Amino acid sequence: SARVSIATQLFISNDKPNVAGLILAGSADFKTELSASDMFDQRLQSRILKIVDIAYGGDAGLNQAIELSAEVLANVKFIQEKKLIGEYFDQISQDTGKYCFGIDDTLKALEMGAVQTLIVYEALETCRYSIRHPTTGVEKVIFMEPEQEKDTKEFHDAETGIQLEVDKVSLVEWFANNYKKFGCHLEFVTNRSQEGAQFVKGFG
Repeated sequence: SARVSIATQLFISNDKPNVAGLILAGSADFKTELSASDMFDQRLQSRILKIVDIAYGGDAGLNQAIELSAEVLANVKFIQEKKLIGEYFDQISQDTGKYCFGIDDTLKALEMGAVQTLIVYEALETCRYSIRHPTTGVEKVIFMEPEQEKDTKEFHDAETGIQLEVDKVSLVEWFANNYKKFGCHLEFVTNRSQEGAQFVKGFG
C-alpha cells in the first residue's frame, strides 16, 4: 500500500500522469493483481505498457525488466520522437519565429537563454574544438565535421606555424554535458522515423 501511494506521488502531477508509460515487473502474481486492484491509482492504469515476470530482485531484476520490455520502450521513444519533431515542423510551417537550426544559430540562441527544447540528432558527427595559443593564451572555438579535420591549418598559428593546443569533444557529448547551463531541455532523436529522417536530412 505504501509503495502504491509512492507511485501516485511520483507519477501523478496536477492530477494527471506525468509519464509516457509504466512497466510492472515482479516474480509472483502480485504485479498482475496490483494492476487490476483498487489500490493502484486508476489514473495510471492507462499508462501500463507491459507486465513482465522477472527472476531477480534489486538491480538485476530492474535490468531484466528493461531487457524484457525493450521493444515496447523503443516504441514509446519512437512515438515521442515523431510528436517532438512534428511540433518543431509546425513551428516552421506557421513561421512563429520560435525555432532555429544549424550550429551557429542554435549556439547563439543557447547563449541568449532563448532555447526551451534543444533537439539533437544522436549520431551527429560534428565535433567541437577549443583551440588555445600556447604563448598568448588566446582561445577560440570552432566546429568541424570529421573530414574537415584533415585540413590541419586551424591547428597551427598562421604567422609562426606553431602548434596550437586543441581540446576536441563530440558536439553530442558537449550538449549532453552542458545543456543544463542554458536552462533548456535536451532531446536526442534518431533518423529511424519518417519525421526523424526528414529532420536529419534538412537540419542535421
